[in-house]
Amino acid sequence: MTAGTPAGGRGRADQGLPGGAGRPFRGVIPAHQVTTRHLGAAYPLVAEAGLGHRGVLIGHDLLGGSFVYDPFELYAAGVVSNPNMVVFGQIGRGKSAFVKTYLWRQAVFGRRAWVVDPKGEYGRLAEAWGVRPVALAPGGDVRLNPLDPGPRAGGSGAADASRRSTELLASLATACLRRELSPRERVAIDLAMEHVAGGPEVPTLPGAVEALLLPTEEAAARVRTTQAALLEDGRDVALELRRLVHGDLRGMFDGPTTPGIDLSGPLVVLDLAALYNSPALGVLMACATAWLQAALAREARVGSPGGRVLVVVDEAWAILAHLGVARWLQASWKLSRAWGVANVAVLHRVSDLHAVGAAGSEQVGLAQGLLSDSETQVVYAQPPGEVARATDLLSLSPTECELLPQLRKGVALWKVGRRAFLVQHLLAPAERSLVDTDAAMAVA
Repeated sequence: MTAGTPAGGRGRADQGLPGGAGRPFRGVIPAHQVTTRHLGAAYPLVAEAGLGHRGVLIGHDLLGGSFVYDPFELYAAGVVSNPNMVVFGQIGRGKSAFVKTYLWRQAVFGRRAWVVDPKGEYGRLAEAWGVRPVALAPGGDVRLNPLDPGPRAGGSGAADASRRSTELLASLATACLRRELSPRERVAIDLAMEHVAGGPEVPTLPGAVEALLLPTEEAAARVRTTQAALLEDGRDVALELRRLVHGDLRGMFDGPTTPGIDLSGPLVVLDLAALYNSPALGVLMACATAWLQAALAREARVGSPGGRVLVVVDEAWAILAHLGVARWLQASWKLSRAWGVANVAVLHRVSDLHAVGAAGSEQVGLAQGLLSDSETQVVYAQPPGEVARATDLLSLSPTECELLPQLRKGVALWKVGRRAFLVQHLLAPAERSLVDTDAAMAVA
């Protein structure tokens, strides 16, 4: 690389410069030649070093240079200890545009994406990929079985699948009952799941509800009680879960998974837009997420078809507001490395992590724990009132606190491991149609 410096003005040629002492130099200073390998040492502090060149281009680092990011590469290099991400952003600041283009660009590297979409905003992205979203609605034609362990596995694989199904059922019951489960209720759930998992058919929610309402003599004898007593122990749980089977939420998770759903493509979108205003949205999102994660666990057991998977949970506040489901989600977050998964939770404001429960509650602690288990945090502009909470939760410096409310559209503060960056997300012309959510606001 060469650089020449013109010397068009008058001056003295001192210190042995061309022209001789006392005579003006009217030429050009000889070019300085340097390789790109040594340029950083020759001209230090011109640009931020960034995170390397392996990964997808996000945009401009506002301190200079391009910003490239890939959680799997950074984990392999030891830059982060987990591949998970949390994205915060007010409406209209570019949060959704970033998430969608991030998934789109990762496909170039063979990454797959699975999205829980409670607002139905990923339809255009699915169309561009040549796939159709899996639309769930009460009484609809598509069913997902969150208790399906997949191909029968022996040893630890079967035990792990059974444990996760039991944990999910307990989490759903806790969320539906809006309280902690009693020890008797937990035992009733354990025995019911053991019964349906030990049968010839794939475990389903209707089967679990039936096992709770009609416990066997053998199950009762195992805990030294009677069938009638065991029925009473699990009756409240069964009646609440029955809502997903025979009540107003039937027709989505109340049977075997509908044949023909393809998980091998580059994108799977679970569209829950028909239920966005339902008070049970968090429970339904948990069922959808559980189905995806059960599929991931099956792939881990039988061998993945290739690549890594990005799992996006949009509007994640809906899940975190339910104590039992939040516990289950945090446990799933911790399994990301074992499954080769990078989880992405999308929220509006930093205060969403506090709004999921009362101050000092376990819900708030679990929400903050989810943040701790996501070593990449992408924060778009936040209102001034959010800065104090963001400072505490995100460990912001005084300079970052000052900048956060002033970030313009498309600019985010990235916290990756121990480093921080200001990044302007760039959209390619062909990507604009994938991320447009303002069509209804356009002037006719």
